[in-house]
Amino acid sequence: MQDLKIIAGNSNPELAQEIVSSLSKELTEASVDKFPDGEIHVHVQETVRGASVFVVQSVSPPVNDNLVELLLIIDALKRASAKQIAAVIPYYGYARQDRKQTGRVPISAKLVANIISTAGADRILTVDLHAGQIQGFFDIPVDNLRADPVLADTLKDEISYEEGVVVSPDVGGAKRARKVSQKLNMSLAIVEKKRGSQGEGVEVLNLIGNVESKRCLMVDDIVSTAGTLTEVAEILEERGAKHIEAICTHGIFAGGALESIEKSPIDSVTVTNTIHSPEAEKADFINHISVGDLFARTIKRIYQEKSVSTLFPHS
Repeated sequence: MQDLKIIAGNSNPELAQEIVSSLSKELTEASVDKFPDGEIHVHVQETVRGASVFVVQSVSPPVNDNLVELLLIIDALKRASAKQIAAVIPYYGYARQDRKQTGRVPISAKLVANIISTAGADRILTVDLHAGQIQGFFDIPVDNLRADPVLADTLKDEISYEEGVVVSPDVGGAKRARKVSQKLNMSLAIVEKKRGSQGEGVEVLNLIGNVESKRCLMVDDIVSTAGTLTEVAEILEERGAKHIEAICTHGIFAGGALESIEKSPIDSVTVTNTIHSPEAEKADFINHISVGDLFARTIKRIYQEKSVSTLFPHS
């Protein structure tokens, strides 16, 4: 795999290192820094002519800096005659702006997709897009990996099916939660809620399922401000849950999220390492599991022109 190269931006160098270690490779040398005026400067320091290059860069906070880094790295590789450029975006920022919920607003997820394609990316590799239809925003191949098998495998030996119940914090996430419940052979509960008119604030309307005296596993794709999780956790506590934890793919932990979780009935939150968050790593109630090997295996299959879907048997 001499013509396979991995290059990393500044968003998540630890994950990039895990990926190359799993592939028995080294990161391609590159500098990604800033000029004194704040402009981002990229210099790829090795030849990439004729190579298949995978750029590991989450569009995570600081979102706009990380997005521009990704675009400039792709442009540099394209101008350096790379044969194929794949954008490995563990967390795809702007994904929650995937439609017009009111007048005179952009569809930001589509615009970002256009920009990444225009920069020169030949394919996208990501995990748990907030909305699956975002794959259709691209006119290039998109591999949207699933984190639910990784999350479920982490917990399967820690909790019995008799004591546990998987909880979807909203109706829209029921499919994701059901996959985890099936993997763990546990029952499923679903929370019905609604948001305020501006997408802020959460009101829980109904809980479908029994959580009394149960260990509840709330499953979601993103924990940002943690408003949804903490509101739902309070309802679960009121309904008699004996232990409450959350398992999520992407841990943004924006604003006072960590403080809100600590004050809530939530005992622990488990997230993957798609987003690098130094503050969350210091919190003893936040657990991290790696998706480095998942990305490495997928990159290897893409490079070898093998099927990626075989990594996720139908369930």
